[in-house]
Amino acid sequence: MALTAQQIAEQRKDVEELIAGPDVGFAKALFFGRFKGELLFPYPTLPADKQQAADEMTAKVRAFADAHIDHMKIDRDARIPDSVVKGLADLGAYKLTIPPEFGGLGFGQQQYLKTMEVLGGHDASVAVFVNAHHSIGVRALTLFGTKEQQAKWLPGLYDGTKLCAFALTEPEAGSDAGNVQTTATPTEDGSAYVLNGTKHYITNGGIAHILTVMARTPDPKNPKGKVTAFLVTPDMPGFEVLVERAEKCGIRGTATGKIRFTNMRVPKENILGQIGRGLQTALTVLNYGRVTFGATCTGHAKACIKAMTEHAKSRKQFQQPLSEFHLVQKKIAFAAAHCFAMEAATNECAAFIDKGAPDYMLETAILKVFATEHLWTIVNDTLQVWGGKGYFSDQPIERWMRDARINTIGEGANDVLKAFIAVVGSKGPGEHLKTLRDDMLAGKWSLRKLGQSLGVVGKLAAPWLTVGTPAVPVKAFELRDDSEVLGRLTREFGLKLPHVFMAAKTEENFAQAELVHERIADIAIDLYVSACVLARLDHLLSKPATNGTATPADPYADVTAGKYFLELAFRRIRERFAAFDDNDDAGLLETAKGMIAKF
Repeated sequence: MALTAQQIAEQRKDVEELIAGPDVGFAKALFFGRFKGELLFPYPTLPADKQQAADEMTAKVRAFADAHIDHMKIDRDARIPDSVVKGLADLGAYKLTIPPEFGGLGFGQQQYLKTMEVLGGHDASVAVFVNAHHSIGVRALTLFGTKEQQAKWLPGLYDGTKLCAFALTEPEAGSDAGNVQTTATPTEDGSAYVLNGTKHYITNGGIAHILTVMARTPDPKNPKGKVTAFLVTPDMPGFEVLVERAEKCGIRGTATGKIRFTNMRVPKENILGQIGRGLQTALTVLNYGRVTFGATCTGHAKACIKAMTEHAKSRKQFQQPLSEFHLVQKKIAFAAAHCFAMEAATNECAAFIDKGAPDYMLETAILKVFATEHLWTIVNDTLQVWGGKGYFSDQPIERWMRDARINTIGEGANDVLKAFIAVVGSKGPGEHLKTLRDDMLAGKWSLRKLGQSLGVVGKLAAPWLTVGTPAVPVKAFELRDDSEVLGRLTREFGLKLPHVFMAAKTEENFAQAELVHERIADIAIDLYVSACVLARLDHLLSKPATNGTATPADPYADVTAGKYFLELAFRRIRERFAAFDDNDDAGLLETAKGMIAKF
């Protein structure tokens, strides 16, 4: 059943409250047809001391993983061995992002993600286990905890003696994070809150020592209440583990738990952040988790490329290696191009976080969708190249498929994130056009009013009315043509959106036009990632080599893969532009409704 106008208005109000802010980051600017190149160029690199610290950690983790992480045993036993958990603690893997004053290493996001890429290429269960502790566990406490809370809770988290979990998901609240039903009722004396509710699909939920729990607290201005974050421990009376380790298709080594709170008293001192601002806490923390998807997917993609190419070169059919067949080469080239792009976009997003950029929520959502969707294709292609051999469980390929499948679902299902990207990105230009459109349709406009409206829009940064094709600031001559194409496509995106808004006629229509949202999001994703790829290519081509020449020693493979990605992405963007006017949406919806009515 379609949402009512009132329900749509309520959802819009909730979203606007969550994303409110004056800042326009790189991705949001694309929706205006703008290219804020200063935010991506030059390609971010680490200072020498931080790079050395990151390299030393990744080398230790890689050596440990090669020697001690038995991915087949982890998958078979559905458990990460205690020896691996302790070994990672000895390496310092749990204290990477914890501030030094609390015993941590104080790694920035770029440094941290280099380690996560290594783990993602070795074993997805271990990567998810470590990331759940860091990105959506410890991170909530370091970002929103008071000094007193940090001093109380952070010790022990860095050495592996304590684990973190982030408890948001419920039977009625998954991608719809605002539909949390767990309640937190204040006691009469105001000293505590009483929690009641159930959480499921919580990574580390049944084994964690500290959990950040989202629950709905009363609000005098909202009869439904508002979501607040609480710090809880499993020793609190009323805390119950219903399922410690749920059986799963993939990432079987992780402990995915189901927990219940029954009249569980939580002191008010355990409120994390502000009362009623729990969703803001959740979305901020999820930004870090989504960026980590980029790193782990990059590591996984690199493992796939290695496995795919090695098998294709060694396996012969029809008197020649598989690597000689063009359709096999197509799969290898696709994987190389999109792996290059994943790494570029991941590094740019991590740099936004490290620099304290005020607006990167859209970029992290884009990265999560891009990396997880294309990794799924790469893993599937790897199995296809391996053929029947890859289907058997004595090889890692079938496990890779099972492990990769959850990525497009966890921490925001990709379908929902695409709608989020489209709606949030369109919010700015849509608001600029709304007043003008409404006045025109109502017959209330005049030349004077039209001029005033256009002036306001121009002032508020809608360059599709005021300027030409945006410049993409590459330095390498070899990239000039690609940069000009990206600039033209960016401008065309900004010009196309007003027509899309006008075709929808009303905000309610646009809010429910999910097939249109998908096209908008797909274009924005490829535009943003292409910009990241150009920045990385520009860095590679401009970086002096050790021999003193202007070209790096051997950039051929990376440069070729990056430039091929641009070819693929630019073609996809043009196809999506055409699909706004030439599509099969009506037939799709009619067919789906007919089938739904039969069952």
